[in-house]
Amino acid sequence: MSWQIPTLIEADIKSGKAQYRTFQTGNGGQSILPVPSNSYVVIFGYDFSPAGGGISVTGSDQSVIADTVITAPARINWLETQQISFYTGTDFYPFIHHINTECSAIPFTTNASSPDNEIATSYKTIWSIDNSPIARQVYITSTNDVTITHGLIQIATSATSNAIPVTNRTPQGLTYGGSGLVMNTQTNYGPAGTPQQFMQPSPKDYEDFAFGLLPNNADGQAFATPDATNGLWPSNAWSTAFGSINTAGQAYYLCLHYALYTETVPDSRG
Repeated sequence: MSWQIPTLIEADIKSGKAQYRTFQTGNGGQSILPVPSNSYVVIFGYDFSPAGGGISVTGSDQSVIADTVITAPARINWLETQQISFYTGTDFYPFIHHINTECSAIPFTTNASSPDNEIATSYKTIWSIDNSPIARQVYITSTNDVTITHGLIQIATSATSNAIPVTNRTPQGLTYGGSGLVMNTQTNYGPAGTPQQFMQPSPKDYEDFAFGLLPNNADGQAFATPDATNGLWPSNAWSTAFGSINTAGQAYYLCLHYALYTETVPDSRG
């Protein structure tokens, strides 16, 4: 996916009504895009280079027979799910990215045949993160400074599971309504004691379907909140697990593309 300047914003930039700007951040997990007084911004895209570039993990020697799956070491798992969020003072926009993990299984010796006559080969596995830039189109308007948060997510805990009933919004045959299939209806992200609790199909439906009382931090969106055990966790802190701190190659980078309007937001009433 790529981003492009929306047609109306491009026209405003060409006419001088707006200014095209970029905002580059990275390394630490907390940044703020300042918005001048009597102005507003429209963020219409970003380029995100995930944390973990140049990091590699050598797994323990493993004996692999035929197509046995090799599981990534826990240290690399932290880098596989990364979240960016924007808070404008009135609205919150979370974006979760799954990051590709690359694995090379290098054979270094061949052992005797296994009991079922398949050749058992010992491999040394090398794991790394694909930190190729990710482009995303967004449309975020703010008259306030925009708070930007980046972090790693390790755990999403299934708290409750239920079967979805048939309703006018979950009709049988077209949705899971009436299927009898049990699925996550509450997933917890973040601190174990006070997690962000993602309710499905929505917080209102959770109550209407008699799945139980809503928890304290019920929300209709999936996102993590800061915590050193479950996520969010700043990527520069996690890099210490690999023996280095804040190296440029390991850091994430985020470049916002936005239009700056040096005027108040137009009255939609004309």
